[in-house]
Amino acid sequence: MGLLTELLLLPLAPVRGTLWVTDQLRQEAERQMTDPRAVQARLVALNQALDEGVIDEAAFEEEEERLLALLGSPVPATGLPHRGGAL
Repeated sequence: MGLLTELLLLPLAPVRGTLWVTDQLRQEAERQMTDPRAVQARLVALNQALDEGVIDEAAFEEEEERLLALLGSPVPATGLPHRGGAL
């Protein structure tokens, strides 16, 4: 890059820096959302919420299905029994 190009792009540096930081945060969030340990912890919390009556069976099943899809497995890796019966 030439000096003139660098000087012309200098005012955009804060924007480019902000975009880079935003992209890094997005990548980290995606990594954490698909980390098997994090998904398993969310499954445990989901079961607890159902046990405590915080959510109903329909909400439980919907979220459980989404979390299991993240794991890529039809059976919870936590080994916890499903409230509706054995899996």
